[in-house]
Amino acid sequence: CGLRTHLMGRGLWSNAYCLWNIYAPEIRKVKALIEGLHKAFESRVRLGIMAALAVNESLDFTALKEYLKVTDGNLASHLKALEKEKFIGVKKSFIDRKPNTRYMITKAGKTAFEEHLNTLEKLIKTQKP
Repeated sequence: CGLRTHLMGRGLWSNAYCLWNIYAPEIRKVKALIEGLHKAFESRVRLGIMAALAVNESLDFTALKEYLKVTDGNLASHLKALEKEKFIGVKKSFIDRKPNTRYMITKAGKTAFEEHLNTLEKLIKTQKP
């Protein structure tokens, strides 16, 4: 690799190959980290739901809606997706004859969320200043 190869007529392809060989290990490392991110947490809303539930024993629908500043339908669809993954649990009850739905993070959800955050942290640390 280098100037000698460039002058010998291989030009751009040779330079690209040299760059790939230099940066390939770093690229592979970052790619492996990105693959470690959980698809369920790619959305800002889902990440917010999990963060709120990770630090609270449980939250009701209204509290989550106000905290995340989303519509009823938007929140409901994201909650349903996290419930389907078994990352959150649901408890329905009545308070003064009004329905109340509370959500809590499950053990599997807490583990998956912590792994996701650890992967994000490692990814950030790989960035050069």
